[in-house]
Amino acid sequence: MAGISPLPVPKNSATLVVTGAYRLVRHPIYSGIIFIAFGWGLWVNSFLTIGYAVLLFIFFDVKSGYEERLLVEKFPEYVTYRKRVKKLLPFIF
Repeated sequence: MAGISPLPVPKNSATLVVTGAYRLVRHPIYSGIIFIAFGWGLWVNSFLTIGYAVLLFIFFDVKSGYEERLLVEKFPEYVTYRKRVKKLLPFIF
């Protein structure tokens, strides 16, 4: 039974998806969480909440870096995809 993992490893049967949301950003779930966190901080007008959003951004940046090393091992074409598509913030980063 597969579940949520803090350090996911690509499954043997996995395929590389580069369409849909993955055309805009390599980690769309992380991006969504980051945008929600920053939006919430702005909505409640809280520097502390925005600070937490920055920490969340740093966490997802580090975590996705680990995951991407595994993806490059499994999918050599990921190197080209990584050059073309931003990591966490569409068109920015």
